[in-house]
Amino acid sequence: MNCKICNQKSNSVFSARILKKYNINYFHCEQCGFLQTEEPYWLDEAYSESINVSDTGYIQRNINLSQKLTILLALFFDRKEKFLDFAGGYGVLTRIMRDIGFDFFWDDKYTKNLFAKGFEYQKEWEYEAVTSFESLEHFVDPIYEIEYLLKISKNLIFSTELLPNPIPKPQDWSYYALDHGQHISFYSLNTFKFIAKKYNLNYANLNGLHVLTQRKISNYKLKILKFNRFGLHKLLQKQLNSKTWQDYLKMSKNI
Repeated sequence: MNCKICNQKSNSVFSARILKKYNINYFHCEQCGFLQTEEPYWLDEAYSESINVSDTGYIQRNINLSQKLTILLALFFDRKEKFLDFAGGYGVLTRIMRDIGFDFFWDDKYTKNLFAKGFEYQKEWEYEAVTSFESLEHFVDPIYEIEYLLKISKNLIFSTELLPNPIPKPQDWSYYALDHGQHISFYSLNTFKFIAKKYNLNYANLNGLHVLTQRKISNYKLKILKFNRFGLHKLLQKQLNSKTWQDYLKMSKNI
């Protein structure tokens, strides 16, 4: 089986039981460090609900991400421009970011927009950056999806857990998500470095928050994101104007 990132030969490294019924082979690429399942024929069953019921950290994760994003976008990007949350789920993060004061919009092909109605992706607009959290591990064709996002913006911000080295056994890493079967693509540090080089981008990461960008943002500078625990995001929010009220006025006209 060829690697879906660099197209080199991938070797079978182990098998695991997904959805308690399917024995699936996993293939690792020594060239770029990408780990993938065999072709995922079980996805229709796995996505009977797009947000799986075992994701109990959904709300808290969005709150934590909004704090880090406030610091990252306010200090390293143009905070006045538009942003897009790709694979944005129910629209929770888009709504939070708009409440903070960022002009965020939502897009998701598989999930109903519950919290950010009226602020959907418009193809004709320009976006300063695209965010996409806990989605890359779901991509059947990662390169296709990444190239699609790069057409929207050359600045991508996303989260996914890096594949440990050595590769953990199925029972030793919960991120394989064998219970719901939606995680099929796993990226190492070398995988992201390969992608960055392929598209002439810079790559930086901080504890699961990854950035692919035309801009030069070093890992050293990104360490400032740790200061969200000390309230830096709250100080930066004071420089922004929440969109909650103006969004209410806009949406109330449509009722």
